[in-house]
Amino acid sequence: MRKAGILLHISSLPSNYGIGTFGKEAYNFVDFLESTEQSYWQILPLGPTSYGDSPYQTFSAFAMNPYFIDLDFLVKDKLLKKSEILDSQSLEAEVDYERLYHERFKVLRIAFDRFDLNSTYFQEFLRNEGYWLNDYALFMAIKESQHSVSWAEWPEALRKREEHAINQARHDFKDAINFHSFLQYEAYKQWYNLKHYANEKGIQIIGDMPIYVSYDSSDVWTKPQYFQLDENKLPTLVAGVPGDNFSPTGQLWGNPLYRWDILEGEDFAWWIDRVKSNTSMFDVLRIDHFIGFVHYFGIPYGDTTAERGKWFEGPSYKLFESIKRQLGDRQIIAEDLGMITDKVRALLKHTGFPGMKLLQFAFDSREESDYIPHLYHNNVVAYTGTHDNETTTQWFKNLKSSDLKYALEYINHVKGSKTDSLIKATLATVADTAIIPMQDYLNLGSEARFNIPSTLGGNWVWRLKAGQIDRMTRIKIKRFTKLYGRTNPFHKSK
Repeated sequence: MRKAGILLHISSLPSNYGIGTFGKEAYNFVDFLESTEQSYWQILPLGPTSYGDSPYQTFSAFAMNPYFIDLDFLVKDKLLKKSEILDSQSLEAEVDYERLYHERFKVLRIAFDRFDLNSTYFQEFLRNEGYWLNDYALFMAIKESQHSVSWAEWPEALRKREEHAINQARHDFKDAINFHSFLQYEAYKQWYNLKHYANEKGIQIIGDMPIYVSYDSSDVWTKPQYFQLDENKLPTLVAGVPGDNFSPTGQLWGNPLYRWDILEGEDFAWWIDRVKSNTSMFDVLRIDHFIGFVHYFGIPYGDTTAERGKWFEGPSYKLFESIKRQLGDRQIIAEDLGMITDKVRALLKHTGFPGMKLLQFAFDSREESDYIPHLYHNNVVAYTGTHDNETTTQWFKNLKSSDLKYALEYINHVKGSKTDSLIKATLATVADTAIIPMQDYLNLGSEARFNIPSTLGGNWVWRLKAGQIDRMTRIKIKRFTKLYGRTNPFHKSK
């Protein structure tokens, strides 16, 4: 069945408090999706961001970002007073993560001080999520006591999780542990309320799960045996990808790599917990860097580029057969962008997961690309581009002349917006699902690019302005969606 959706991360929603939240504007966005006949809302990972502000480098594979907690909902729940959140109001067009770091937790602390830790719902949350929450809350509490430095720089007894030191920390930092547990309770509660609202409107959420976790995370600190670390618990190899036309020296991500042999010996239990959690949190789960399960690129720790990296074999079929055996069928999208080999194609076919096709990758005048639409089949998700790409308006401006001529002729562009023409070409493909970034529907340029891979600073900060999605944009989106047979089937069945 043909469906369509829009890609917009939570942080990019309008709000009065410096970053998008699970609040009113998120509900308004769901209403907008319903009114324009969309079936999907795709977002990026929801984890608590760390240095660099990337949602793909977080302090936990299970936790949510406290910045997404809506302050107005806390006022409604009588945990905050309106006067106490006035200082949090921001008119800044972009997200200022440094300001949030220094200010937001002070306000959330006030709410925590009024919260009833004996609440039945809170105690139930602690029991259900304790398998990751206990370690995460302790990790964050210790991190605060150590001036937020990486756990690699903590005192040796804490770094090595010696029993006496951990027991003492749980005693000494009990209040901070409760605070971070409270933040996760509120974030989870608000998220699931929003998801329920979206589902009632016929909108499914496509979430995103990074393949790797950050070194400075509760996961690596508590389960070092699952990662390629030396005797000092420092990485031996880190993740990235080799050089290409876009990045000649490769991409150095820096995440520790897995000890797949150890994970397999436990029937991938940690991965099963992770997939189960994420597929409960979202209706459909996009797994980032799918090719890394077949073969992954390992770069010596301490290198400043990816040039000395080498390829290694991943778990491939074993992991996904274990997931299916233990969890049954789950709706998963494989982010299969990059070096696609026959082994990757075989795994994708074996799992039945749809892969991704980007029209921005389709137009090379020298050869026929795998991303050219006439080679698509139904079981793929088509995009103009993703969060890592230029906006389509920016992309057209930067295309070399031969590729631009090829693209415009292929999509039969005659006049008007070239971006709209590429959107229409994406929606017209045979792909069962087509997802368009919100920036493209708004015909925005380089000012709205969300991320430039392997760069620090200036990423993840773009936000919608209140009222930026005007009446004409709504009419256009609905018209395009209907024109290519992608209207939401839920509305017909109501």
